[in-house]
Amino acid sequence: MVLRNQVEWALHCCTVLASLEPGQYLATKDLAEFHGIPKEYLSKALQALSTAKIIEATLGPTGGYRLAKTPDKITFLEIVEAVEGKTSTFECAEIRKNNPCLGKFKIGPRPCNIARVMYRADEAWRKELRNTTIAMIMEQLVKELPAEVLEKNKAWMGSRR
Repeated sequence: MVLRNQVEWALHCCTVLASLEPGQYLATKDLAEFHGIPKEYLSKALQALSTAKIIEATLGPTGGYRLAKTPDKITFLEIVEAVEGKTSTFECAEIRKNNPCLGKFKIGPRPCNIARVMYRADEAWRKELRNTTIAMIMEQLVKELPAEVLEKNKAWMGSRR
């Protein structure tokens, strides 16, 4: 399974937006600059997040994006599904029915063993994403990044008002 770059961008942008001061917004161009990614493609990911009500936008000179809810209420699964959609990562084409040796034997309606394993794997992946919030990542960043970097990030974002 390969997720588009926009999923990574959306996850990182939500983390950055989680660190904003109350009432502060960050423009698409600033988020793109901060991450070194193309603004035009990032806009699509941000629009998807906005449509899913994960982030909200405002217009004007101090406009941009901010989180629409608190970081502890935003899961990785919500973000992934906002960008990629809610379809399963596995789609069974029932190729087992093409077996030339089946003869008159009928395959039942139950998914095959392979499909069942893949569906369980998809659910395990989704469970992990459902159980991980932006707040959890923020807690890890505070522990792992040097305070100097966190302060520089905060100052950089503050200068974008």
